Amino acid sequence: MFLIDGKPLAIDTPFTDANGNQYPSNWIRFATSADKTRIGITEVADPVRADDRFYWDGNTDNPKALEDKEESDKDGNPLYVKILDNTDPLNPVMVDSTKRLVTKGLKSNFISQVKTTAGSILAQTDWMVTRKVERDVDIPASVVAYRASVVAKADELEAAIAAVTSVEELAALSLAFPDKE
Repeated sequence: MFLIDGKPLAIDTPFTDANGNQYPSNWIRFATSADKTRIGITEVADPVRADDRFYWDGNTDNPKALEDKEESDKDGNPLYVKILDNTDPLNPVMVDSTKRLVTKGLKSNFISQVKTTAGSILAQTDWMVTRKVERDVDIPASVVAYRASVVAKADELEAAIAAVTSVEELAALSLAFPDKE
């Protein structure tokens, strides 16, 4: 990002410097650093956007919630999941169920992601487990060991996620699974 006299200067836009000199829209692209400095243009790094998985609006001052939250209305009354009531087929309506409305926090979402990833990895060799049960065909030892390492890693990751106390701790976790040997 470029600034002139402390104000943002858009690339490919004509501009006027403090002395009233006018410059064409392509001037910044072709000017040397010395030319830019001579007329008071400075270049500053664009701000680094915070990871949207952990922060709202890419702003580290606005972290997402770690824990699940049972929702309530402005008066503090609990909110419930809505379901379709087809009692009157001509006038279906949405009504409250008996299930509380819960907004999932980062911990729940990341634990769910770990479970999904582990399940996807294990699914690749599930057929061997089925074959063992149905026809008593041995599963190769390397596959048994790999499946055990995936399950152990999933358990380890779930425990680590559950133990974090800040968004920064969660962001620092490595959620990598072991490579297939």
